[in-house]
Amino acid sequence: MKKILMIGTGGTIASEMTPEGLTPELNPEQLLSFIPRIAEICQVECLMLYSLDSTNIHPEHWLGVARCIRENYDKYDGFVVSHGTDTMAYTAAALSYLVQDSPKPIVLTGAQKPIWFDSTDSKRNLTDAFLYACRGCGGVQIVFNGKVILGTRARKTCSKSFQAFSSVNYPDLAVLQDEHLLQYIRCDCHEKPTFYDRLDTNVGLLKLIPGTRPELVAFMAEHYDGLIIESFGVGGLPEYESGGFYDIIRAAVEKGKIVVMTTQVPNEGSDLTVYHVGGHLKSTLRLLEAYDMTTEAAVAKLMWIMGQTRDFETAQELFYRPVAHDILYSGES
Repeated sequence: MKKILMIGTGGTIASEMTPEGLTPELNPEQLLSFIPRIAEICQVECLMLYSLDSTNIHPEHWLGVARCIRENYDKYDGFVVSHGTDTMAYTAAALSYLVQDSPKPIVLTGAQKPIWFDSTDSKRNLTDAFLYACRGCGGVQIVFNGKVILGTRARKTCSKSFQAFSSVNYPDLAVLQDEHLLQYIRCDCHEKPTFYDRLDTNVGLLKLIPGTRPELVAFMAEHYDGLIIESFGVGGLPEYESGGFYDIIRAAVEKGKIVVMTTQVPNEGSDLTVYHVGGHLKSTLRLLEAYDMTTEAAVAKLMWIMGQTRDFETAQELFYRPVAHDILYSGES
């Protein structure tokens, strides 16, 4: 029987009702008490790491989960991390960079409704997560509503319904139905994982809207060493008759800031070369383009890269090097 470590971090799945709304209070042992079937699937040991609404999850907590997995890696056959849904995609992406090429499954799951609700999705999601931790392939995945999604490709796309997560620009890895696993894609992994323990969190994300003021871009460029800009369509920056966005970004790049251009459109990715508003930017400035990466992955990857280097050429090489299939197309490759 496989031995799985369950790491609790809080979230809706572990919440109790309070006068001010749902608040995480249940520990992993209490969660498992609702699902005796899991004891027939595998041997489980529990560790309560955090008790947080995932809105309160920070990069330091990503490092804490990665450190917990590293310290316990040799003792278990797989890992299940119970987590709130709101920032689960960010955590899954971050763990994909902090724990690379794991031959053992690292599965994140949670729920849209607490485990004690009559209509909860918690029981299915937890059961599926443990099944996948026992039978699935290595790497970091989200298991939710019967789907297995690569950690670098997940995004929360529904705020209330059970079909909370989608795989962006990449197929689902597998499906689970009535405890049967159908694995479509197996993740590449090595004999042993590579662990990282540093992130540089001085990364900002700016979502453009029509009429975004240049001084907002200037503020972000001044206060962050890494800046991700979610532009429109295939990508570009608004143009002004005198200076504007371009001059601000040029000055930031000349100061050694790392700028990543991406798109706020969920599917199919960016291509700055299509229009002048992007082509001029890319052909004249040293910046990076996220292409088909999710914003969640781009944020986590830039933090991971900046934890290792500030040299642009090295950062560029690392950014365009695929990790857990986070980027399929790159004009640089």
